[in-house]
Amino acid sequence: MIYSSIYGADDISKYPQVIQEAIEYLKSNDFTTMEPGTYVMKGKDMYALVMDIVTSPVEDKKPETHKQYIDVQFVAAGVEKLGFTTDTGNYSIIDAKEENDIYFYGTIENESFIISEKGCYSIFFPSDIHRPACMVLEPAKVRKVVVKINKDLI
Repeated sequence: MIYSSIYGADDISKYPQVIQEAIEYLKSNDFTTMEPGTYVMKGKDMYALVMDIVTSPVEDKKPETHKQYIDVQFVAAGVEKLGFTTDTGNYSIIDAKEENDIYFYGTIENESFIISEKGCYSIFFPSDIHRPACMVLEPAKVRKVVVKINKDLI
């Protein structure tokens, strides 16, 4: 898992080329003016989902992971809390939507949380269980972008 901001001095040249491309895409677009939807970058191998969400309590959100795609999650407006932990292989999948490459977990351990606000991005790899869209103090609207990158591009 990687956490940073498009406003920071992070040297993204150390990341794989497709992750650099995703971050540059996030830097070069004003997502607050775009319609929610899917924006194709490299066909089914790399695309951006622009969405409006409402955060909710941690206990209402299921931890999730993806087997084929890396998530680059970006907050264009608003603030959310994100949970994350390493997938040790010891957690039970309680629901799976294989066609959407999303797997939900019940109880997980050693979960940490970060607060993600405008300009922040989090990169979750298939080995990272994450719990997005959690509220900070109260439910809030968030404009969020998730760039999906097929792990085979790395």
